[in-house]
Amino acid sequence: MNSSACDRFRALIHDRLAALEAAEEAGADSQQIVTLDQQAIGRLSRQDALQNQAMAQAQARRRAVEKQRLQAALLRLDEGEFGYCDDCGEEIAFKRLELDPAVQRCVECASGYVGVRRKPG
Repeated sequence: MNSSACDRFRALIHDRLAALEAAEEAGADSQQIVTLDQQAIGRLSRQDALQNQAMAQAQARRRAVEKQRLQAALLRLDEGEFGYCDDCGEEIAFKRLELDPAVQRCVECASGYVGVRRKPG
């Protein structure tokens, strides 16, 4: 992969990391502890608040996993290993990387395809 493509993916990864940070800051209030004050919040409203809190915490966990995947992709970029399948070593399709720059496997390996690969030429 040439340096302009690497720079493009590096910028894409940094943009996605910034978006995750912004989403994390926006969702921080939703993860706060729900108070037990029955006078201020009715029982059903409290259950709704607890459910919203649980969903916000699950979203935070998903964002944390996605941040780890993106940071790992940055490390692969630095090491010159970005864009190659972890399983077979072939290049991952450019369009696939554009959709998810943290992806580590080509379509065939990710789908579990067990066919014989053709060699070009």
